[in-house]
Formats: sequence, structure tokens, C-alpha cells
Amino acid sequence: MTDSTAFDWRTFLLRWSEEWADSLPDDEVRGEADEAARRTRRLGFPPASAERIAAMEERLGRRMPPSYREFLEVSDGWRHAGGFVTLLAGTGDARWHTNESGLADEFEEYLDEDSSPEERRAADLWRRALQLDVESDVTYVLMDPEDVDEDGEWAVYTWASWRAEPPERHANFREFMRAMHREFHRLRAHRSDGEPVFANDTTRRLDALMEEARLEALRGGWERAAKDLDEAKGYGRARSAGLGDQIRRLLGRTYMVYFDGLVTDPRYAPELLPLLVAEHAAHSYRDDSTLVFQLRGADDDLVSLAYATLGQVRDGTYRYTAAGPFGEAVERARELTRWGDTDGAWRTLMAALPLWEPLGPDHLAPLGWVADPALGPLLTPERGRELLSTPRGGQAGETPRPTAGLDPDDLAWLADPDPGNNPTSYRFVLVEGAEPQELPARLTDGNADEADADTDTDTDEIAHSTVLNEPMTFWEARRRSAHSRREFSSYDDRALMAVGRAGTGWSFAFDGDPAPFDRLRFVSPAASASAGTRTVVVWSGLRSQHAKPFFHLSVARDGAERYAFTYTDGEIQQSGEIPQALAPSRFFGDLDDAAEAERPLLEAVSEEFGASLPRHALMKGRLHTFTTRSWTRPPKDGEGYLVIRMHPPGTRPAEG
Repeated sequence: MTDSTAFDWRTFLLRWSEEWADSLPDDEVRGEADEAARRTRRLGFPPASAERIAAMEERLGRRMPPSYREFLEVSDGWRHAGGFVTLLAGTGDARWHTNESGLADEFEEYLDEDSSPEERRAADLWRRALQLDVESDVTYVLMDPEDVDEDGEWAVYTWASWRAEPPERHANFREFMRAMHREFHRLRAHRSDGEPVFANDTTRRLDALMEEARLEALRGGWERAAKDLDEAKGYGRARSAGLGDQIRRLLGRTYMVYFDGLVTDPRYAPELLPLLVAEHAAHSYRDDSTLVFQLRGADDDLVSLAYATLGQVRDGTYRYTAAGPFGEAVERARELTRWGDTDGAWRTLMAALPLWEPLGPDHLAPLGWVADPALGPLLTPERGRELLSTPRGGQAGETPRPTAGLDPDDLAWLADPDPGNNPTSYRFVLVEGAEPQELPARLTDGNADEADADTDTDTDEIAHSTVLNEPMTFWEARRRSAHSRREFSSYDDRALMAVGRAGTGWSFAFDGDPAPFDRLRFVSPAASASAGTRTVVVWSGLRSQHAKPFFHLSVARDGAERYAFTYTDGEIQQSGEIPQALAPSRFFGDLDDAAEAERPLLEAVSEEFGASLPRHALMKGRLHTFTTRSWTRPPKDGEGYLVIRMHPPGTRPAEG
């Protein structure tokens, strides 16, 4: 529905005329009509009389829509509507287009039998619309008598072939003229040397609006601030896009987010440049030379910094830093993320946010952390809104309610239906009272082998015997592991596992893409990993699409397995004294689908041991990884196997 508030055409057109006249350079060559408009400070024409409007409507056979009639009653036509329509029609020049341009035929070439009625109606616009452009830079202005709202307003469409876009729709003639006024401002906002400064009541109002929006954003009122900054951006006000882009980026938006006017400022580059280059790096098809286009006006040092940062982002070595207490919180949060506690990391950042120190007046929020490979995965749209709603930068306001954590406090989320990311087969090891960095020594060959033989091996010695890989996503780790691997064995099952903390008092090693389960050759790592502590091993394939469903649980303490069971092929094999809460008979009864047991099993394991796995870190974060010893026994005498060894190019295996 059209806004029913009376629009003051006379004041609007007079203001536009005066702004246009004041924006013209004195030495600019102008035609006679433009020179007369400059002297009189009027882009319009005398009002159309009621008789002229009536005659026009009789000629065209239609009553004109309300906002166009109101315009004609003030000015019978208009010069310089925006930047590309030199003369806009009044009562004497408006005419039916009737496909005079032949564009209906061109648009119809793109239609086929699957085209919707809306697409066919859009192509037919050129046959039915009223044309309002009289003189233009190949720009059409068409009013559509079939696109009418409840107030009788006709939609206005503008189109230019050089824009390579579909016709742009405006709700009515008034909104079209307001859009053209904004376009006029955008084109005048960036002045060349020697041209008069473009300053007027409109620009001063918008600049004051931006300043209030800046403060409102720091107070946590980001929604109002974003609305006001968008209005200023529509008029091309300097800084408005750069300010608004900071809000948009924290809401998860990246398209056309360039921090224009701020990213090339040395004060703000340390925060904004990493985001710009990270978005560039995320699109591998982009040529690196195009990055310079987004850094127009930057000096050589800043361009060099941009390409250096691009290299860091690509190889995963970029590290965000900040000053003061917030910077200290950043380091604590990074330490939490590397062990999977993304909820704790987020709470750490938010607790320090009120103490954050902006780099300058146009810095609305900490942003560079979003490009940090460890911290960036913390951002969600909900968290972005929480951050933006939190008062900061020395401004006071109401603190928002914290967003809910992303990690369930259990293991049952592993049984959630696969949305394209959750694993359907997985295995994990839980170790009680151990730090994550200790797990490689417990689950790989080396000192861990000594622990197998002597359960009294000093755990401090075990803790530091193996180095973890740098944090990365699980799929990055798998790709790098496969790229560097030189030997493949049909009997070996060395798992690539991510490590972290599994709730209070537990650490985990997790594999979300395990090899096929071989019941006859499987060896649980529970016993060998349990020197001086308790270890739990779970391997589930109850929803596996390419194998029979299975589930394994084993629990060990001090180097010895205490109990275990394996469900496969509809049968259960068990050993030891299994607690009633974990008894397999409770879960694998008369089930039509074994997958129905998965969630209750995981819930029972969580409750029995008080452990959980960090969903967000495992699915979207970056964790340390390592490769375990094999989860299968070596082949026995008479059992065949295959080993493939690959040699780097240019090398040959030793003879003999």
C-alpha cells in the first residue's frame, strides 16, 4: 500500500533544483536550456492546468495515477531526473511505448515453455507501458498500467541496456522521483578537484544522521543505526557504506561488503583489511589483481599489507590481535577454541566487549577476528546480533541477553538426522583426567607402547611424547594427510582424529569419517590408552548407508579393559560386567531399525560418564589432529593383504 502521507512536491522539487544549480562548476559548458535552468534555479516547468491534464488523459485513454498527477500540478515535466534522463515527460510528451524500441521481442527471446506468467508479463511491459523519458542516455522510464496498487498508483520501471540488469521497479512515480534524487546525490557526492563542494541542507541532514547512527551503533542500537546509514548510503554520503558494512558483516553478509572509504584508511586497515582479503580468498576463481580495485586510493604500503594478509589468510596463519583487555580476551578465547570450547570462547569475548577500544571514531565493532581461522567460526547471525547489541567503545546502553550456546551438553547430537554435515558413522575415544595434548601419546606408537606393558608409566612422560598438528578443519586435515601419505595398507586402520575437551574432566579424540568396521580384526584402543586413568571408546555405524549397522562400546581402566559390547549383524557380543544403564539388551531389543538405538545409547553414555562432544567445533571449527595407531590387528599367518607404497616424483625405490 502506498504511503498516504501527503507529499510536498513543491518543496521537494525546489530543493532538488537549488541543489542541482549549486553543484554546477562555473566553467562548465551547458546548453541553452540548462543555462536558463541554472540562472532561474529551476529544473521544472510551469504547473500543468487541470485542462492540460484532462486533455492528456483523454489522448491516452486512461486516468493518470495519483502521484504523477500531483507532480504535473506542480511541474509539467522535469529536467535531469537522476543522472541519465535529461528530460522527463509532462502532459504533452507522455506516450504509449507500444514496443517502439522492439525490446519486447528481445525479452521474449529468453522465454520458453517453462517461463512463468510473471516472466511473460514482464516481457510484455514494452507493449503496454506509458513512456516518460523524452531525452535520455539510452535509459527508459515506463509506467505500467497493469501493475497497480490499491491506491491506483502505477509502478514505474527504469531500464538501460548498459546496466545489464532487469528493469528496476519503483512502487509509484513519487518513489521513482525520490530514487532519482538520490541518484543525483550519489553522482555529485564524489567531486573532482576544482569542482564546488557539494554541500546543502540535504547533505548536512544526512551527515548529522550518520553521526547519530554511529553513536547509536556503539550504544547497541544497531537496527536503527543500520536503517539510517542505509539512507545516507542511498545518497552516496562518504563513510556511510564503510560504517554500514561493519554492521552487515557481523550479521553474516558478505556480498558487496567492501568497507568503502574506511578500509584504505591506515587507522582502520588492521581491522577491516583481513575481512576484505578473506572474502577474496574464499572465491578461488578471482584473480588476485582484482583486489586492487577494492583498494582504490590506497598507498603502496597498504596494498603490500593487503597481499601479505591475503597470503596469511590462505595458509591459515593470520592471527587477529587487539589492544587492551579485549585483546587479552582474544588470546584466551583462541586457547579455548583450539580445544573445542567455542561456547566458552564466545562468552570470553562478550564479557570483554564493553572494554573494547575502537581504532578511531568510525570503528563500530571488533571485526578482524572474523578472518582469524580459529575465531572466525564462532560467528553466527545470532551471535553477530548479540555483539552489535552490546554497548561498547565508551558508550552506555542496555546489555542484551546472551545467545544460547551452540553445543549440546551431551553426545546425543551425533544421532541427529544428517543435514549434509553430521557424520552417519563415527568413532571417538574419551580419556578421563587427561589433557587433549596427552592423547597422541596414548593412542599412537612410541611411549604409548611402553605404557601398554607397564601401567605404572609416568603420565607426565606420556603427555609430551607426541606433537599435534596445527588446528584446522577436519576435512583440511584429511586432505593434507592424504596428500602426504606414501603407504596404504589393506590391513592398517590408522585413524586421523581431532582432539579437544569433552566436558568437565574428559578429553576426546574424534574421527567423523572412519574406515569400514571389520569386526573380526577390530582392536579397541581403550586398554592401551588407559594407563593411570579411565578410557571410553565408541564406534557407531548404525546409520551407515553402505554397510550393515553396528555399534561398539568398550571401557578400560589402568591398562585393562573392564567391559565391552559390539552389536553387528543383529547379534551382540559382550564381555565383562556391563553396568545396567549400558546393557546392550536395553537398546537392541525388538527394533525394526537398529538406528533407533543410537540416540538412547549416546544419551546413556553421556549420563554414565558425564562427557560431551563439542558439535560446533567438530563440524565448523578448527582443532588439532593426529594419526592413531591402527584400530585393527596385524594379519595372521595365512591372511593375505596388500600394501601400496607411493614414491615422490623423481625418486626411485631402493633395489633389492
